[in-house]
This record gives sequence, C-alpha cells and structure tokens, in this order.
Amino acid sequence: MSEAHLVAGKATPRGRFPHVKVAGGFAYVSGTSSRRPDNTFDGVEVDDLGVTNLDIRVQTRAVIENIRDILAAVGAGLEDLVQVTTYLVNMNDFGGYNETYAEFFDHDGPTRTTVAVHQLPHPHLLIEIQAVACLPGTADRKDDA
Repeated sequence: MSEAHLVAGKATPRGRFPHVKVAGGFAYVSGTSSRRPDNTFDGVEVDDLGVTNLDIRVQTRAVIENIRDILAAVGAGLEDLVQVTTYLVNMNDFGGYNETYAEFFDHDGPTRTTVAVHQLPHPHLLIEIQAVACLPGTADRKDDA
C-alpha cells in the first residue's frame, strides 16, 4: 500500500503529483526546487533594470531545506536519505552546488547522481532534486544493520 502526500506550507506542485509518496518503507520525494508557496524563488534577485541574478548556492540550500520539510511531513529527515538525483541547468554551477551540498551531507550521506538538463520548468531555476529516503523504523534502515 502506498500513500501520497501534499505538504502544507510548500509550493503546490506544477502538475498532478504529490510532494512525496510513501511505499514499501521508503519515501519518494518528487523533484523539488527553490520555489516558495507564493511562486517566487529563493536565490533569485532582479534589479530595477530587470537584470536577473541567480545564485546556485542559495537555490541549493533552499531545495535541500524544502526536501527536509517534505520528509518531516512523513516522519523522516535528511539523515534518512539513501539516494538523490540532482538536475542542474548548467554544469558550471556544479562547484557552488557541491559546496552547499557538503554543508548538509558527507561521505555517509545518500548516494548521488548529478546530471545536466536543458531546462527546468521555470527560467529562474538552476537546480531540482528528487530523493528517496528509508523511513525510520523500517528493516532496511542503515543503522538497523
């Protein structure tokens, strides 16, 4: 049996899918961005002339914090992540992304794949992450081994 969840206080998905689905002792987090509930984005500044500055570090931090909040809604945390897939619009942002990612995870963290994509659902997005976590109390948890 599986359960789909929309998480209160998070940006509504831009399609008919949940923030997270729980099945078989795992939480599957849909692709998550730095989009806020009011449809603005962390890591985006637009000056008076309309010049846009996008910050991969701020966006990465916001994405990971959004995933943390989504996992909390199903009783899990970042420490329960077992796998993440990251989509970057530009691999020139890999250094800033990697630096910020390391604020949250080390070599004991989740497995990770990072790929470049042509674009994401909004031109202000530099990054999106999807994730899988093992729910606390399930037999497959790493600390139960």
